[in-house]
Amino acid sequence: MNEKSLFKSAILTLVIVVTVVLSFEIYLRNKGVVIDYDDGSPLWSNCRAMVYEPSDKAIVFIGSSRIKYDLDQATWNSLTSFHPIQLAIEGTCPRPMLEDLANDTNFKGKLVIDVTEGLFFSMAPPNMETAINRIKYFHDRTPAQQASFELNTVLESQFVFLNKDYFSLNAQLDNLQIPSRPGVFVMPLFPRNFSMVTFGRQHYMTDEFVANPAEINQVKGNWVFFAKMAHMGPPTPPQVYDAIFKKVKDDINKIKARGGEIVFVRTPSSGDYFKGESMGFPRDKFWDRLLKETDCRGIHFMDYPAMNQFECPEFSHLKLSDARLFTKAFFYELSKQKGFTDLQSNNSQTN
Repeated sequence: MNEKSLFKSAILTLVIVVTVVLSFEIYLRNKGVVIDYDDGSPLWSNCRAMVYEPSDKAIVFIGSSRIKYDLDQATWNSLTSFHPIQLAIEGTCPRPMLEDLANDTNFKGKLVIDVTEGLFFSMAPPNMETAINRIKYFHDRTPAQQASFELNTVLESQFVFLNKDYFSLNAQLDNLQIPSRPGVFVMPLFPRNFSMVTFGRQHYMTDEFVANPAEINQVKGNWVFFAKMAHMGPPTPPQVYDAIFKKVKDDINKIKARGGEIVFVRTPSSGDYFKGESMGFPRDKFWDRLLKETDCRGIHFMDYPAMNQFECPEFSHLKLSDARLFTKAFFYELSKQKGFTDLQSNNSQTN
């Protein structure tokens, strides 16, 4: 084959690829699909690198998925000039993130720790794995990986088909919902409309999800599944919890010794799910003890009328309209806590 034929073949291949890609993009757009971001290690690391911003400029959030849904960043930004740095990871125990910040002598800022008891007090390796992997990625990432992230961000902000969690080949195979079989375990899927992600790593459920009983019940079923999985193992001995409290206290003290400020928050859950959490993790033995042993302040949603009236559509996270209201109420209480009163430096819209 001569050079002219090779050139024509290359052009034809390029035209076919571009046509297929653009057709898929147009198809998804016509179905109402909007831009959201791959919330993987590169995006998390991009946020992790921001924790060195001055303590009078930023505030760091760690935890599990609830704070990601319940803290509406647009509302927060309308209340204060402090930049919210979202490091929470869904389905994950935040203690490895706390340890990472505690061991980082350059971190001296404000920290809010969201507590979902079943994850916060978990010792199950699967509940630690994502946080550990992302922390390692952040500390080991190369200039090439950072450059790749910057390029990918530009493309992700323009093309919806690049969402690998829903439109990659593996994601399409997952959508076939092949049942589990001996030796092959298939995890339950979440509807796409339940888990949209902004560049700031805020999660939100769409109005379409909130209006869809079938998808809501699907997510409720997933919570039941994970709750059953958590109870399959032997009960956690008291001495394990004792060790957790001690480790958390030690990590908290490291941050405080450098001038850092810390507040715990218990974000809303509702219905039977909240009842189950309250039975499995009685407040006096876990939340109250956590605050006492760490000598930290805490904001528990049940203690405030402006926060305890929300009904989570799927029992565990707030819809976007309620997240906006929760964020205002939470900001008001947080800005009264020692070390956080300067949040009010730009909160003229709170009254």
